[in-house]
Amino acid sequence: MPCSIFWRLFRSLSGVENVAIASGCGLAFLTVQSRERLPSPLTLPLFAHARTRGERRPSNIRGNIMIKHICKLMWNRRRSNFLMIVEIFFTFLVLFAVATLVSYFIANYNQPLGYSYDNVWQVNINMNQTSDDYWSPEQVATVNQLYLAARDLGEVEAVAGALATPYDFGGRVSGLEIRGKRAEAGVNEVSVDFKDVMGLQLVAGRWFEKADEAMNWQPVVINQKLSRALFGEDDPVGQQFEPWSSANEEVRVIGVVTDFRQGGEYQGLGNYLFELKQLDNPAQRPPRNLLIKVRPGTTAAFEEKLANRLQAVAKEWSFEIQPLAQKRESSLKLFLAPLIAAGLIAAFLMIMVGFGLVGVLWQNVTQRTREIGLRRAKGAAAQDIYKQILGELFAITSAGLLLGIIVVVQLPLLDLVGVSTNVFITGLLLSIALIYLLTCAAGLYPSWLATKVRPAEALHYE
Repeated sequence: MPCSIFWRLFRSLSGVENVAIASGCGLAFLTVQSRERLPSPLTLPLFAHARTRGERRPSNIRGNIMIKHICKLMWNRRRSNFLMIVEIFFTFLVLFAVATLVSYFIANYNQPLGYSYDNVWQVNINMNQTSDDYWSPEQVATVNQLYLAARDLGEVEAVAGALATPYDFGGRVSGLEIRGKRAEAGVNEVSVDFKDVMGLQLVAGRWFEKADEAMNWQPVVINQKLSRALFGEDDPVGQQFEPWSSANEEVRVIGVVTDFRQGGEYQGLGNYLFELKQLDNPAQRPPRNLLIKVRPGTTAAFEEKLANRLQAVAKEWSFEIQPLAQKRESSLKLFLAPLIAAGLIAAFLMIMVGFGLVGVLWQNVTQRTREIGLRRAKGAAAQDIYKQILGELFAITSAGLLLGIIVVVQLPLLDLVGVSTNVFITGLLLSIALIYLLTCAAGLYPSWLATKVRPAEALHYE
């Protein structure tokens, strides 16, 4: 290209007084002297502060100019940025769901269980029938004999019968009502020794006693959450529920425990209620589970000894015996399985969006070589170019996040979120931070490429 073209190009720049060009071996050396402090039409406001050596605008003015300039660039490229904004929007929604679920599980894990699973074994009784709603007096008597046989073993400290055991996913749920207040609660039918076996903590009233079996009313023990839901700050001990059983008997609260999270550490706090189960009463269905508190140091050989003793009592029944600690491990894995699956999906989306951002920025930098080269020729530092490219990327990300946040904040307003406010806010902030972290990582290399554009490269396109 003739040198006259170079000379006319730079001579036409506003603010340039003299241009000296020396070419040779494919190189061009430019000497530019400023004539006046007027903005150049070829230089965007972002780098206007670098027109004259030694002159710098105040930082707040430069920041405002940069923000306005980036917003203008984003608006001018709105069609090409639209798909990227949509990708960020949906990725944010998935990340928010996963982050909220993780926050929810962590918050639950840090709450007390309300019981202890150490040195406790579970015996699941299979009576060879599909339903536990039907039973015979013989079955009740056999279960009571199993209870007595297990209690007589030397390694055993206490034995209790229960409808549901810790780390069970199923159970019975009943609706409760008192003075117009209604609540749903998980219900467990347990024997007198259940508190000693599981180490429940009483905060008010008392636990079941043998004398309660002779009462003409149904004694119950509730947890603190159910107490607050139905009675507020009032003392629940001695209060009566509306009858919910077919027997239509009076139901009265005799005690309050801290909690009993049947599903384990990852289960949220819920309402819970214990009914007294009489093991030797033919009118009551027999429990399908025995919980056995063993002495510390009891080995795995106890399982075979216990199985032989139980099988001798009920030869036609079968038994599944396992420590609660072992059952806990399996239960926690089942709880974490959907979380891990959702996390893998979110990670895959983040990787895909990250590659997309890198590709778009790389192409963007390549197509804007002339623009970036002229900016460098007018005095823009490499750091300024770096900030501009990252700023444009953060602007695109912010647009996608803004749409996502608008959608997400509607959930608590419509009462569609079953988590606490702290968990919701934690999930929201965590997902926003992850999106911006992804944006920063995706923009590092393309931004670095932009800083390597030399002023002379812009002239190759003329």
